[in-house]
Amino acid sequence: MLRKNDYIFGLRAIQEALEAGKEIDKVMIRKELGGELAKELLSRLRECDIPVQRVPLERLNRITMKNHQGAIAILSPVGYQRLDMLIPSLFENGVIPAVMILDGITDTRNFGAIARTAECSGFNTIIIPDRGSVSVNADAVKTSAGALLHLPVCRVRSLPDAVRYLRECGLKVVGATEKGAVPYTEIDYTVPVGIVMGSEDTGISSEVLRHCDSLAAIPIMGHVGSLNVSVAAGVMMYETVRQRGSSVSLT
Repeated sequence: MLRKNDYIFGLRAIQEALEAGKEIDKVMIRKELGGELAKELLSRLRECDIPVQRVPLERLNRITMKNHQGAIAILSPVGYQRLDMLIPSLFENGVIPAVMILDGITDTRNFGAIARTAECSGFNTIIIPDRGSVSVNADAVKTSAGALLHLPVCRVRSLPDAVRYLRECGLKVVGATEKGAVPYTEIDYTVPVGIVMGSEDTGISSEVLRHCDSLAAIPIMGHVGSLNVSVAAGVMMYETVRQRGSSVSLT
């Protein structure tokens, strides 16, 4: 259940929030909504790369029965970082980047658990796509035990483009997948690295897989076919820590 401080409603109120620099996670707009104000808001949201969901009126009314004018903005408890600014700054500060890339993770609890491990292990950021993915909301922050208040999160329009960008910056991108031919311990994580984790049902998307430098497999000894994604991510992150000998964020 959303609390009053978690959202803003009304076309003009959302416009004003954007102008004031409020961090907005997404905006829900009534399916049939039209008019000049709605067009202006949609245009501004596109400029800001803020996801828009077209939803039935009933869904908006479940959040608030006040005069929402067919639009409700869900606020983010933290600000997203720009990938093209974060990665160069890491190199400039002498850091060997280690980033976690989440492809199709939709479960808030898994996201929070991954973020908690990423922060504890010294990873520099988590990258998520702006659609078909979890986002940084109050539940995710709580599940992460507050780690998302300290760990930068980059939300990108295209995950394959982000992976290509990381490779151009000199990062080796490793996909953790049962399709991997190389045991995860045999890959070098002491270099600048990005680790991709896919959703539990479909894994890493084929387009992202194509851009990975290596595909790593975590051995499964029992009858269950796979690990929970947050556990698998933890295995990968702490193998990085083991190889680097200390905190991931080393100069």
